[in-house]
Amino acid sequence: MKVLDRIDLIDRIGRELQSRMSFSDIDVYLGAYGIDCKDFQPSANSKWVYVKELLADANEDLVLRIADELELDHAYSSSAPKEATFWKVGHFRLFLSHLASFKVKTGQLQHALRNYAISGFVAHEDIEPSKEWQTEIEAALQTMDAMACLLMPGFKESNWCDQEVGVAVGRDILIIPVRRGLDPYGFIGKYQGIQAVNKTVAQVAEEIFNTIIKSPKTRAKMIRCISNAISQSTEVDDALEKVALLQEQPDIPKDSLESLRSEVSDNQVLTKSTAFVKELNGLFAKHGIENIPVGGTQEPEWDDDIPF
Repeated sequence: MKVLDRIDLIDRIGRELQSRMSFSDIDVYLGAYGIDCKDFQPSANSKWVYVKELLADANEDLVLRIADELELDHAYSSSAPKEATFWKVGHFRLFLSHLASFKVKTGQLQHALRNYAISGFVAHEDIEPSKEWQTEIEAALQTMDAMACLLMPGFKESNWCDQEVGVAVGRDILIIPVRRGLDPYGFIGKYQGIQAVNKTVAQVAEEIFNTIIKSPKTRAKMIRCISNAISQSTEVDDALEKVALLQEQPDIPKDSLESLRSEVSDNQVLTKSTAFVKELNGLFAKHGIENIPVGGTQEPEWDDDIPF
């Protein structure tokens, strides 16, 4: 990559993250790429400058991978695997490792997880017939935020399932064993996991969510995904359900809630709902965040006839 092209691309990454995220969100996002943001002091109080200076010494492939995830146009190709297209944008990415014989129930679990802003990957459901199967599996494994292993007799003997777990172990991401007749073993034997026997699909989905949002590895990302689902929602009832999820969480970072406030203020569907605004302001009040008015941010009226 030419030096000027690199500078331009980093500049555009900085602008994009500036518009999307708070300082703390940027720390979490870049930290996921292995960039150490701890105690870093930018030369100016600007998220744009902050990102540019953090990426100044990053290798070319890393810069390209970030640009690709942010969908910024450029003329270069990264050596990293292409972004998987089956994840729901803005949702938490959970790989559901399962036996082919259990695909129907796994699909039902995938559907239930959507209530928690979790996009579950089910290999037998999400891969287009025209796509190369193994390539898509690899893309999902490289871009997942966590893995849930649906443990049942036959899972341990499956080469595919065992290899999927191996990738998750190698990436050091959160692994959630879901016990359905088989206990965690090998590298995942240290995890107690979730007992799924005699539970409904909805109950298992709720326990998976609780595990994700309590884990230090995934808590910040999960909170950000719920906030995104709220601000992007076009249905008041759906948004209220997501607000209720945040109401149950202690110690939500102020930056995350301030970003949520800013984004929701522009959602006219939600801010016109008195019930929604009341619930959201209740959440804000618990954390010392300024309320939003019914109707959202009001644009100032301008008088074209005033003297210039």
